[in-house]
Amino acid sequence: MVSRSPAPSPDRRRHARAPPSCVVVISSTLSPPDRLPPAPRICSHPPTVEMSSLPKPFSVCEGPCESCAARRQGLSSALHQRLQSPLLGASASTGLISLRDHRRLCEGRRNLAAAAIGGRKITHPGKAILAGGIAGAIEICITFPTEYVKTQLQLDERANPPRYRGIGDCVRLTVQDHGLRGLYRGLSSLLYGSIPKSAVRFGTFEMLSNPMRDHTGRLDNKRSLLCGLGAGIAEAVLIVCPMETLKVKLIHDQCSLRPRYRGFFHGVSEIIREQGLRGTYQGLTPTVLKQGTNQAIRFYVMNALRNWYKGDDPRREMHPIVTAMFGATAGAASVFGNTPLDVVKTRMQGLEAYRYKNTLDCAFQILKHEGPQAFYKGTVPRLGRVCLDVAIVFVIYEEVVKLLNDVWKTQ
Repeated sequence: MVSRSPAPSPDRRRHARAPPSCVVVISSTLSPPDRLPPAPRICSHPPTVEMSSLPKPFSVCEGPCESCAARRQGLSSALHQRLQSPLLGASASTGLISLRDHRRLCEGRRNLAAAAIGGRKITHPGKAILAGGIAGAIEICITFPTEYVKTQLQLDERANPPRYRGIGDCVRLTVQDHGLRGLYRGLSSLLYGSIPKSAVRFGTFEMLSNPMRDHTGRLDNKRSLLCGLGAGIAEAVLIVCPMETLKVKLIHDQCSLRPRYRGFFHGVSEIIREQGLRGTYQGLTPTVLKQGTNQAIRFYVMNALRNWYKGDDPRREMHPIVTAMFGATAGAASVFGNTPLDVVKTRMQGLEAYRYKNTLDCAFQILKHEGPQAFYKGTVPRLGRVCLDVAIVFVIYEEVVKLLNDVWKTQ
């Protein structure tokens, strides 16, 4: 005969349960409100008592046990706000969160960790401004001769007897009359504008795109289009329009029989004295349209190609040659997309801009007197310049950002 130990008294059973920091919920029937324990919080402790009537027993914490307190201290402020958010409904008001919300919080922590460990690092706007300015200065010194030839061909209107028969003839006559330095006339105005232009462009793009990236640093293609549009509008209003107006006026003046301006600063002072600051903002509308569509197309194509190249591995490095190829492709797409706007902009910023009432009148007169093909004058030299331009800028920008990441530590 087997002896049985006496059943423990109720008091002993109560003291033999879980530690005082944890209590097991075993029934949906709760005690009266005055006997309710303090608002519990979810805890990952294993249950100390398992009841066969509960398919998935769980435990809740009466107060902040040591492991929960340590874990809560490690939560980011964003996750803490999510915990206290009214979106959790009644469970948040009582201190309870459902298992589904707990899993979502854990997933958020894992996403933040993945963004910190891998993926494309988010570029600080200050680094983007500095890297963009350096890239713009180097790029314009390399590609300015093609910009000069493009501007000359666009100003050589068909209504007057054309002076140039093509790209080669334009280069030959320029070197014949002014030497090789003639291909760099007007460089100073564009150089002074290229540095802040690239700085504003990349700084604005990173500022707009950083909040739109996912946890791996990946930017959606549609959002890159909107960020590029915003960057183009910002650089058009702040930098491009006044600097492009001065560039076109100086180049146009040097092509006249009796040039009036002795240099960049003399030309700027004369233009402002005669026309005021408004004289440096001629053609603002076509400039905004051109730069906005320019950068929208370029950043969209560049971002789409980058996402395609990296695939499911956001940490995959891009070789500078690959970056240059993608940049040249993005530049070519922007040329065919908005060359008509560039032609109208150049006409509206020239010395004979008084002939046109507004942007639409300029486009109408070009179409009426010169035909639709006039909207694509200078496409070939612009294609060569822009492809080289965008390739150089993106390569230098990415490499300078990598260098800055080593010497300038940011969050």
